[in-house]
Amino acid sequence: MFSFTSMGGRIDNAVNRGGSPPIFKLGGQNYHLIGSLLPQEGSVPKFAQLYIYDTQHEDLNRLSSVRDDTTKNNLHVEIVSSLRGMLDEHNVLVKSFRMVRDKIAEGGEAKVSLKLIGRRNKDARTYNLPTVSEVAALVVGDFDESLGQRDIMVETQGGFMKRINELNPAYLGLQYPLLFPFGEDGYREDINFCEDNTYSTKGRRSVSIREYLAYRLHERSIECTFILQSRRLFQQFVVDGYTMVESSRLMYIRTHQKQLRCEMYKGLTDALLSGERDASTQGKRVVLPPTFVGGARYMVQNYQDSMAICRWAGYPDLFLTFTCNPKWPEIVRFLKERNLSPEDRPDIICRVFKMKLDGLIKDLRNNKTFGEVRAVIYTVEFQKRGLPHAHILLFMASADKFPTSTDIDDIISAEIPDEANDPEYFNAVRMHMMHGPCGNEAKNAPCMVQSKCAKHFPKNFNEQTTVDDEGYPRYRRRNDGRTVVKSGSHLDNRYVVPHNRYLLLKYGAHLNVEWCNQGRSIKYLFKYVNKGHDRVTAGFYETSNADDSEKPVDEIKLYYDCRYISPCEAMWRILGVEIQYKNPSVERLSFHFPDEQYVYFDDNASVSDVVLRESMKESMFLAWMRANEQYPNEARDLTYAEFPQRFVWKATTREFVPRKKGFAIGRLTYVPPGSGESYYLRCLLNLKRGPTCFDDLRTVDGVCYETYREACFAMGLLDDDKEYVDGISEGSFWASAWVLRKHFVILLIADTMSRPEYVWEKCWTFMSDDILHRQRTALLHPDLTLTEAEIKNYALIEIELMLKRNGRSLKNYPSMPFPDISQSSMTQNRLIFDELQYDRVALCHEHEKCIDSLNDQQRHVYTTIMESI
Repeated sequence: MFSFTSMGGRIDNAVNRGGSPPIFKLGGQNYHLIGSLLPQEGSVPKFAQLYIYDTQHEDLNRLSSVRDDTTKNNLHVEIVSSLRGMLDEHNVLVKSFRMVRDKIAEGGEAKVSLKLIGRRNKDARTYNLPTVSEVAALVVGDFDESLGQRDIMVETQGGFMKRINELNPAYLGLQYPLLFPFGEDGYREDINFCEDNTYSTKGRRSVSIREYLAYRLHERSIECTFILQSRRLFQQFVVDGYTMVESSRLMYIRTHQKQLRCEMYKGLTDALLSGERDASTQGKRVVLPPTFVGGARYMVQNYQDSMAICRWAGYPDLFLTFTCNPKWPEIVRFLKERNLSPEDRPDIICRVFKMKLDGLIKDLRNNKTFGEVRAVIYTVEFQKRGLPHAHILLFMASADKFPTSTDIDDIISAEIPDEANDPEYFNAVRMHMMHGPCGNEAKNAPCMVQSKCAKHFPKNFNEQTTVDDEGYPRYRRRNDGRTVVKSGSHLDNRYVVPHNRYLLLKYGAHLNVEWCNQGRSIKYLFKYVNKGHDRVTAGFYETSNADDSEKPVDEIKLYYDCRYISPCEAMWRILGVEIQYKNPSVERLSFHFPDEQYVYFDDNASVSDVVLRESMKESMFLAWMRANEQYPNEARDLTYAEFPQRFVWKATTREFVPRKKGFAIGRLTYVPPGSGESYYLRCLLNLKRGPTCFDDLRTVDGVCYETYREACFAMGLLDDDKEYVDGISEGSFWASAWVLRKHFVILLIADTMSRPEYVWEKCWTFMSDDILHRQRTALLHPDLTLTEAEIKNYALIEIELMLKRNGRSLKNYPSMPFPDISQSSMTQNRLIFDELQYDRVALCHEHEKCIDSLNDQQRHVYTTIMESI
């Protein structure tokens, strides 16, 4: 109502449908816009115009600007008038716009404009209120004064909105005048750290936007808590504040793609020899790098890191989902003292959840709740309504695994406890671990999709825990008559979410504990844990696979278009808390050909300076070879991937040094089969130990071969298309079946395999391990089973469709099997599928029984019809 600026982005109102407390959720790119000083002819005044136009009816105009059917009886003109008077008296921004009103009221032909000044001359660390002359300047007539980088010129009339720069000190004050009642400055670029600051700033001297917001969002006894007490407006402020942080980071990435560029060292050398002196002509475009948290590359790299831990530690044993409980006593006690609700303080929700999560990880690792833990991975996500939850994977030591159903029952329960013998446990299960009601009990439940529960509840009763043929557990759920009343429905053991009694009672929240499938489909669990911004990642791959490869792809815009920010997620990020955790850590190991390492340089740098700079010549890969020569006893028996286990990479000195403590896992950058020499180099790096130069990598049995491919042949790695089988097999540990099928199609099109049918037979299980899950999901049939031949056929159908997009077909490869395409259309329609799921034996018996019951006339009709078909 009192804001000077409008807010961009997409506000998601769908999240507030129902009876739950309202949540502010924002999608798309956020920005603040300001219009002209006066409205266009025939238009009503809005935002800043309300301070200037028709101020005799200002209070009524403000009420009209925000009233709708839901608020018309909740707004009081007396309160609006009181707030207006307070702002008129104390707010310097309001005084600036009133100054324009008075100038326009004087009349005259001269055009009046208002310049919002983007710089301050006072020390930003000193808490002084700005004066009117510091925040704005009245400009009469045509202005020829040059505008500063953050200045905004608001003109009398105009059809265009102007965007306020996030770094303008008035950015927050213009949007939230009631939270900044004196027109105080928000964030400024020149807020320097104090001299005795011990906080690690990596060379920075001034406070970042995130640090400023984190400081402001703390309660202090010497400071008024306007912002923290503003309830739903606080939700909006937190989301808006984080989008300032995000916008600033993404703007830096966008504007520095010309200044900060990378190119292979060899490419720079060639350019220098050919006479090019300007570094701006060299370089590779970086769009949204993996260092940007939440981007597609960030999520993919974290997924691959997780799979590297899986290769080292084996399959994970337990999968936990830990959800924040807004009714934890710590939260309730804090909010009760301030007469607030949980949704009013996302900062408290996040802080308490982080403490609980740290306690849970300590219980699992240090206190060994389930035994000795080799590795832990978790990621923090935010539910549709904003509450944080963590997905946790545990990798247990070999002596503490749970191989039998009895072992599983010792740590996981999926049953309602006896209320008489253990009332505390019974109440915890009733409050936190009962799914539903859904299904026939509640057909409109949120989990219902096409009249079926998306989580596949209710489960079946089981007298004992078993593990099915696909490696999935079927927990013990006995039909013992115990029920829990929830939302008026009686729910039995079929609705219990698997859990651990000790953890449930200690943490008092939804804490799902699942025994992990011990098969290759575990990679889909890793994809689930690392899914993050699903639509962002999906959109990234969609554009990467577009036919129009010439069309530029703006990954920053793609990111903006696909993500939504809720208050808890914004607060979590403002506090600087990690959303991904891995222990042990993973060192990403790059490699390259001679003189083809990546270097980073400023756009204005001289090419000769870049080439001659010694630090540019040393890469992690070259440092590994140098370390093999420098530490022959410690290093020569290690492969490149094993190196981080005993050595630490020092980025500042660009060298490997022996590790004194700790442990890390190495991960080589993945290169798919069919990538030429890069793929063969990676094959050698997986086996070669202690090379000190590139020639050593190509040397086998004392013979130095010309190419890496020849060296692979000499080592027996490429016999009978073995390199393609090994490549797809290795890729199956992290890549989805869709990716593997795509690689196989590329190999077919490139005609690099001598016997594609051999590679298919060896690898078809890897390329089809998503088929059953996809069919179950598409048909909402969790118990669907397919024969090996059917799974094979569906995978071939997918390959055929990929080939057709490239003008090829499996018929072009006579040795390859060709699928039965008719199965594809049948399984895409659930009604057709259900009709075809008949029992042939039972129908034959029924047919014979019906034939025997026919009279002579009926039999004649039946015979006539059957003979004519």
